[in-house]
Amino acid sequence: MIARAPGKVVLSGAYAVLEGAPALVAAVDRYVMADTRQEATRVTPEVREALARRGDAKAPWFDASELRDHSGERKLGLGSSAAILVASLGALELDERAEARDDELADRVMPAALAAHRAAQGGGSGIDVAASSFGGILRFERATPDAAPHITRVTLPPRLFIQVWSSEASASTSDMLARVAALRDARPEDHRRVFANLVDAARKTADARDAISFVAGCREQLDAFTELGTLAALPIVTSGARLFDEAVSRTSVVLPSGAGGGDIVLLIGNEPPGDEAERAGQKAGFVPLPLTLGARGVHASAREPRRAGRDAGAA
Repeated sequence: MIARAPGKVVLSGAYAVLEGAPALVAAVDRYVMADTRQEATRVTPEVREALARRGDAKAPWFDASELRDHSGERKLGLGSSAAILVASLGALELDERAEARDDELADRVMPAALAAHRAAQGGGSGIDVAASSFGGILRFERATPDAAPHITRVTLPPRLFIQVWSSEASASTSDMLARVAALRDARPEDHRRVFANLVDAARKTADARDAISFVAGCREQLDAFTELGTLAALPIVTSGARLFDEAVSRTSVVLPSGAGGGDIVLLIGNEPPGDEAERAGQKAGFVPLPLTLGARGVHASAREPRRAGRDAGAA
């Protein structure tokens, strides 16, 4: 069977979600395809962990090229490891129950994918697994790191404009989280203070009912991300992102998506971005990434995946 699972962008609540704050995440219309009719040429650590827990399956072949750039050399920062895992488990589940509806498939895949992803990556919130499983736009929160996540579908405020931009920068989420954890151990008071600000700003954003309040919450998160990056000596907000933000700050904010590092940023505003914003983004080293937010979650597919080319089967 063939299954598809989407990538994601974190709209709000990065880092703060690990402290119990609500985060917002959107599935995007770029997909991983997994096919049980052919064995994988490469098995990711997350899929290997999931299969070890199942004990009775071979890894499906997958194609994650939609989550890479045109050259195939660089991941775009859209949650490929989670999407590969969810698509692979989705295909295996469909082998057992081909008639499963999307919601049934997501419910069956999500717990196993969440456990395997956290084990393979040594932690994390699991927000990207949720987006790949359920699709749409989700509010995601966990009272404690080990608690089951509370996930609800949400609608963004009216007249809110979000564009996704990409750069050639790359960042390792696990490495960045490790550096932030090191800050907590070395300077607990500073860590506590900046995370209190992040949690408060994430809650304001998630609870916003209008575009102006949403943008204001994102602006507070950007300020806290900047301070956290300074304290942890991390490029959470890169110099390019700062330049981009300065150029559009009258009506918009440029916010890192996920752990930051510059691979994906979001231009979030309460009015449509114009030519000036596009010029500013390109001058800062970013290009618009055509995506639709709120894409369908894991599902069965009749579409045949691509079998050849350098991207096929690449994580």
